[in-house]
Amino acid sequence: MLKIEDITYSVEGRPLFEGASATIPTGHKVGLVGRNGAGKTTLFRLIRGELALESGAISIPSRARIGGVAQEVPSSSTSLLDTVLAADTERAALLAESETAHDPHRIAEIQARLADIDAWSAEGRASAILKGLGFDAEAQLRPCSDFSGGWRMRVALAGVLFAQPDYLLLDEPTNYLDLEGALWLESYLAKYPHTVLIISHDRGLLNRAVQGILHLDNRKLTYWQGGYDQFARQMAERRAVLQAEAKKQEARRAHLQSFVDRFKAKASKAVQAQSRVKMLEKMTPITAPEDAKKVVFTFPAPEELSPPIINIEGGAVGYGGPPILRKLSLRIDQDDRIALLGRNGEGKSTLSKLLAGKLEACEGRMVKSSKLRIGYFAQHQVDELHIDETPLQHVMRLRPAEGQPRLRARLASFGLMADQAETVVGRLSGGQKARLSLLLATIDAPHLLILDEPTNHLDIESREALVEALTEYSGAVILVSHDMHLLSLVADRLWLVKGGAVTPYTEDLEAYRRQLLAGDEVEKPAAKPVEKPKKASRDEMLALKAEVRKCDERLGKLNEMRDKLATKLADPALYEEARKGELETWNRKYAEVMEGLDRAEAMWMTAQEKLEAAG
Repeated sequence: MLKIEDITYSVEGRPLFEGASATIPTGHKVGLVGRNGAGKTTLFRLIRGELALESGAISIPSRARIGGVAQEVPSSSTSLLDTVLAADTERAALLAESETAHDPHRIAEIQARLADIDAWSAEGRASAILKGLGFDAEAQLRPCSDFSGGWRMRVALAGVLFAQPDYLLLDEPTNYLDLEGALWLESYLAKYPHTVLIISHDRGLLNRAVQGILHLDNRKLTYWQGGYDQFARQMAERRAVLQAEAKKQEARRAHLQSFVDRFKAKASKAVQAQSRVKMLEKMTPITAPEDAKKVVFTFPAPEELSPPIINIEGGAVGYGGPPILRKLSLRIDQDDRIALLGRNGEGKSTLSKLLAGKLEACEGRMVKSSKLRIGYFAQHQVDELHIDETPLQHVMRLRPAEGQPRLRARLASFGLMADQAETVVGRLSGGQKARLSLLLATIDAPHLLILDEPTNHLDIESREALVEALTEYSGAVILVSHDMHLLSLVADRLWLVKGGAVTPYTEDLEAYRRQLLAGDEVEKPAAKPVEKPKKASRDEMLALKAEVRKCDERLGKLNEMRDKLATKLADPALYEEARKGELETWNRKYAEVMEGLDRAEAMWMTAQEKLEAAG
């Protein structure tokens, strides 16, 4: 188990932990929650031993492995699959040693350990994890350098999940996942065989994938059984009880003080007065926990336009090549609340950019209301803020004629108070940057607000405030989000983006969640017309030949393992009754190697076909 005992730690003189203690049972999945800046990420660093405690202790079983997501997988020529396989350093080391070991006892130890860690099925497991995080079979064989930073973060997550550390520490892993990836991760973590500690503001994840909540508040840690909603109810009940107790104690204190004040100078009552003074001194104050600071978003209200505000007939859109989306027939009214569903890469962001006017339709007819104003927020826009300017300077640029009191009021309406208003963006938290980006996106009182993953970096209180603001907002909303809680409370229409089309999704979000978790992909995209392949470049041919060689080597190693195991199984002594258990082990290893051979042969065939087609 993980034991945190009476720890104290400060950053720049500000205490984050003072005598904090908690015990996490082995194998439990636990959500770590607390306000932004409370010290959640610092606690992870303390557990990993990256920081030194001022006092107290954090203990885990000896030899237990602690794992977390690296900042990012480097941009390298190594394929995604091999990158993930390399994350299990023990397996990689054992396989390397098995190539050079000569001592029979050591060879037996290596083979036994490889069987224990299920080494022969490793490629299948790594491939399944990558698929769950959005990489198809073809993408898994491409080099890491082909992918952007956000996608490489998914590879880093796949690596740590594949390595299966005894203590898995995840810090906001859904921030770089789409809805489909987030739901897959939720399901995967619920079945993860070891201890998980996860920092998250995703209520769905904290309700379905964890067994307990570790609450960091007021420099202390408290462990609560159950998911987030159960924790929130218990906290509300506790707050109500403590507030009532504090009120009663205050009345009792006032009564005692009144007696002391009235009779302390009167000789006949001096003893009683002194006795009440002692009672007051011994009375331990009951401090009611503060309510979570009220977080607000206030979107300016647009004037009403005649419906529809956008109408598309027979539309198509792409990026210069073949259209990504075709035959679009869509209508949006000002009172619409629409969530876009669909797997990553199907075109949700493309549709958002079309509606926002950032892409032009290449076919069909698209009509917008002449007075239509559109606000567009995408997660990458947070990175486009001027890091050396303050939020006040950002809004002054857009509203140069407005006085500072009005501009500061705008910032305050998005939770950016006086201190943050004059702090350069580079020193703001991720949540504060997201608030500023939302303010800039809505400053013109848009009739249509398009939000692409708006909750990244927002804490739970801020997400609830965003739900309230969107509920009261009088414009149309288009939402792309991995936050099922947000979608379920805001959206009243669902559009499915799939196979180049956008169609109404007639079932509810829970049905969509079940469909995704069941891996419902029975519909395959229509076959593309056969085009004459372009002649591969010299570099492409070299890469294809290298892939074939790598597949050849993998096949050679597996065939060698198969031959060794076949020789072992041919030993008559192995079939004696006393060695029945040993026989079962070697049979299992042989079956695993044969399964690995099947996969390796399929990969070799694919690589060989690509090489032949390119030639």
